[in-house]
Amino acid sequence: MKNYLTKTGKFALVFLAIAVLAGSSVVAQPGSGNIKLRRAVDYDGDNKADYAVFRQSNAVWYILKSGGGFIFQQFGIANEDWMTPGDYDGDGKGDIAVFRETTGVWYRINSSNNTFFGATFGVNGDEPVARDYDGDGKTDLAVVRRTNGQMIWYIYRSLDNNLMGGTFGVTTDYAVPADYDGDGKTDLAVQRPGSTQTAQAIFYISRSSDGGVTITPWGIGADLVVPGDYDGDGKADIAVVREGATASSALIWYILRSSNGGFDAVAFGATGTDLTTQNDYDGDGKTDIAVWRDTDGTFYVRRSTDSGFSGVQWGAPSDFPIAGYDTH
Repeated sequence: MKNYLTKTGKFALVFLAIAVLAGSSVVAQPGSGNIKLRRAVDYDGDNKADYAVFRQSNAVWYILKSGGGFIFQQFGIANEDWMTPGDYDGDGKGDIAVFRETTGVWYRINSSNNTFFGATFGVNGDEPVARDYDGDGKTDLAVVRRTNGQMIWYIYRSLDNNLMGGTFGVTTDYAVPADYDGDGKTDLAVQRPGSTQTAQAIFYISRSSDGGVTITPWGIGADLVVPGDYDGDGKADIAVVREGATASSALIWYILRSSNGGFDAVAFGATGTDLTTQNDYDGDGKTDIAVWRDTDGTFYVRRSTDSGFSGVQWGAPSDFPIAGYDTH
């Protein structure tokens, strides 16, 4: 199983980045910054993210549904496939899905009718960046390719079955797509880390709403990018997590609120053991700060509803938390 990139420590992988996308004729209702993130891992359709892990030893997805019950599904190949959750069939539930990098083939189980889907889209070395780029409520197949110093995006739009492509970003950027402008479409975005791990990082966002580009300095090069709508205004917030110097150091979440330009700095999680798994677990329309602890297989969630704390044991050491797919 391929873990998604974190820039330091045991979860490091090669990364890819970004492009320009034309807007579609369909305009989704605003306020999708949290909805799209949540729907990718909401397998029972109750508007709450579910706790889910992929076990490398047997290639099984273990899903604890927040509405009650479980899903155990063998799907994918450990150390070869990327976990690519999303709502590809548009039924409001997350689909179990993977991208096989060696062959460029996408595989999934559609939650709407439990049917199997497979399609070739991409080549060996591409990074999957499946999101809803056209605003039709379905996750689009998409990859980003590094070549000749640039990032090239290829997106197969589910709205009209057309291919979109373009360049945006350079090979040293990190891809961080999300709906930053709240128009219901995923925006192409990159984080440019700077010349050193401690240098200023800069976010470049190609807004799907008007074709403009937003440039925002935030964080440093070594930070992990954790997009989500933490303030509930319908727009994804620029957010990073900073690891500490030692394994026992706390993770610090730095969130730039799109609602008012203010920021939050929250200590939550541990550097040596935790993977970030931000999502909306309490169903209030805001992304919750959350981690999954590898040593005990537990999800720890800081609830946005009341700033309370929840711990749910689900999974075992060496599993991969599915919600970690949107950390870069």
